[in-house]
Amino acid sequence: MVIGEKLKALRAQKNLSQGDIEKRTGLLRCYISRVENGHTVPSVDTLEKMARALEIPMYRFFTDEDHVKKPNIPAEFIPRRAANAKQERELWAFAKLLSRMNDKDRGILLHMASKMASRA
Repeated sequence: MVIGEKLKALRAQKNLSQGDIEKRTGLLRCYISRVENGHTVPSVDTLEKMARALEIPMYRFFTDEDHVKKPNIPAEFIPRRAANAKQERELWAFAKLLSRMNDKDRGILLHMASKMASRA
């Protein structure tokens, strides 16, 4: 099944509009429409945002089986990106701002941060 068709079906199953997905992901409704109609192929990061918005595991985009067994991975092997919700929000905001910067400015910022970190 094509990702767009699966996204549309899962969204309809949850009784969500494209506008609801837009609010939950920050992606434009017109982009969501283009994905659902097969005009655009989303990146893995975008699929992850959509999965979070639909409150489903990402593998559901790739399978029709509702009863797929998850592997039994002990919690200590699952890396945490942030220690708490506040840090996660701060990291998300920082990543969003970094993505808006051009390569030269990003390089300058990272160089400055590495110099500051070496002093600490």
